[in-house]
Parts: sequence; structure tokens; C-alpha cells
Amino acid sequence: MTKIIKKYNNTTSIIAKNIANDLIFNENAGKVIQKWRDIFKISQKDFAKTIGVVPSVISDYESGRRQSPGLKMVRKIINAFVKIDREHGALISNEFATIDDNEKLNDAILDISELSNPINVNDFSEIINGNVIVKTNNENIYGYTVIDSIKAITNLSQKELSELYDMTQKRALIFINVETGRSPLVALKVTGLNPGVVVLHGVTKLDALAKRIAEVEGITLILSNSKNVDELLLNLKKLK
Repeated sequence: MTKIIKKYNNTTSIIAKNIANDLIFNENAGKVIQKWRDIFKISQKDFAKTIGVVPSVISDYESGRRQSPGLKMVRKIINAFVKIDREHGALISNEFATIDDNEKLNDAILDISELSNPINVNDFSEIINGNVIVKTNNENIYGYTVIDSIKAITNLSQKELSELYDMTQKRALIFINVETGRSPLVALKVTGLNPGVVVLHGVTKLDALAKRIAEVEGITLILSNSKNVDELLLNLKKLK
């Protein structure tokens, strides 16, 4: 998947990069395909024709009857949307180009702070009512960034995600609105960045792949049991 991102980062196709990010960072590729079809106002039949497959293939992806597309099909999907965009005068690309990147980035960040005094992983976990699932070190944490995972993954480009995650060295990267934890951890693996600590809030059942990525990449992983986001943010303020 990383090869796809690199390929499109070297082009001027804004729409290709946005679609590639969506397909890579979203756990439900079928919903991504449907979302972009809706944006382009194109039917399953016409989209399938552009790709060179029968309409039932697109229908199966979107309904979840077919597994997520492989690399070859992902490229076909991206190229099809790029072709459609060009045929319509790059209207969608131009629309995305007018979006204020800083505004999107700021919208995804709920709170960001430097700590006057560094804190170790165990003490940090206790303050946010957390359970340490994967512990790779007990290094001090010098700050934290609270991110709305849904807004970050659905609205930010690969470059913006990299910029966001790049601000998290020796810091705690805290994701809210998380269901399984897979998307945030996959995103970190793809970007190749390794924050001091990753905290997931809102997880009902931790995804096995998310835990495995944390173990392999050497990322300390904590699940916060704070009752809600407000309580989590209130606990974090105790560190300031």
C-alpha cells in the first residue's frame, strides 16, 4: 500500500492522493468506494465500466460480500476516479485544492500540550485511567496530542497525517472515537512514525492486528478507560 501513496505523491493529482489515503487508512474499503462514487455522482454500472469489471464486482465490494481489494484492484479504482475527474475538467480536484489544510489539521486536534515536567508511562497511564496493553519502554513523556481519529483518517491527506504524527516524538498520541484501534495503528505503520506512546479511547474490543503492530513496531499502547472524552481531557489537564 505504501508504494501506491508514494506513486501518487509524485504526481499533481490531488484526487488520487485523497482516494489512496482513504482506501489505505479506512477499514471498510467498500464504503470508501461508495463515498467517492457519490462525490462523483457516478453509478455502479458506469464506474464498473471505467474500471473494466462487471457491476456486481463493485456491488460486492460496497456491500461487504467481497473482501477488500488487493493492490492491483486498488490501482484500478484510483486510476478510474482520476480518469473520470479529468474527463470532467478536474472539478473535484480543484474543489479539494481549495480546502484550507491548516483548518483541517486544527479541526482534527482536540488538545495539544507540552508538559512542564516529563512523566513516565506508568504514571501517565494511571492519570488517564488506562491499561497498558503493550509496553516497550518506560521513557518519559514530554507532551501529548489528542486527535479525533475519524476526522484525521477521513479528512487529512497522507502529507497532513505525516505532519501530524511527526509532532509526536517523545509524546503521547491519543486517539478518540476509536472502535477497534486498527486504523490508527495501520496509519502509524504506513507513515513509518513511532510516537512515544499511543493511547486509544473508546475501544470496545481491541483489534488483534492493532496490538500486533504495536508489538512489532515497538509502540507502547495504552487503552484509556475514561468514561468519556470530557473526563479524559479533564484528567490530562492535571498534567499541565
